Amino acid sequence: MRNLLLITSLLLGQAAFALQLNKSASQLQWKGTKVTGEHYGTVGIKDAELTGEAGQIQRGHIIADLSKIKISDLEGKWANKFIGHIQSDDFFNIKKYPTAKYEIEKVKNGFFYGKLTIKGNTHKEKVKYTKKGNEYKGTLVFNRTKYDMKYGSGSFFKGLGDKMIHDDVKLDFKLVLK
Repeated sequence: MRNLLLITSLLLGQAAFALQLNKSASQLQWKGTKVTGEHYGTVGIKDAELTGEAGQIQRGHIIADLSKIKISDLEGKWANKFIGHIQSDDFFNIKKYPTAKYEIEKVKNGFFYGKLTIKGNTHKEKVKYTKKGNEYKGTLVFNRTKYDMKYGSGSFFKGLGDKMIHDDVKLDFKLVLK
């Protein structure tokens, strides 16, 4: 019996525990660039399940709500037109794929190692982060064409001139644990 208690105590000491994300304090900010400039904004966090111990993330996932994508550098009808376009089949196709997911498989030496899923396409993405207190900050840069978003890409279409949209999308994140 004493051996069973000792083994149970050791296992509980090694166990990862659920970590709570403070969604209202956390942020996802995106930026896309093109030949003639850039657009940027935010996207909502739908859900997060993170595990770890002593406030250190070890595994988990974060789900972005693509219906909550916003643009910060345009207003009025231009903002509405832009949001409608990036939510269409040309980009995220949110009617069929309303969320995107980053699954953290491993954390090592200041990097999250995981898989990003957008539009049913999944690819490994390594993300550098910094941690200060209960806050994780970093930047995920992904090539949108790997996720079936080829509209305006100079890698797929020639002669676009100043209509060309760069392939890389930057997603700055701030994840705050409760």
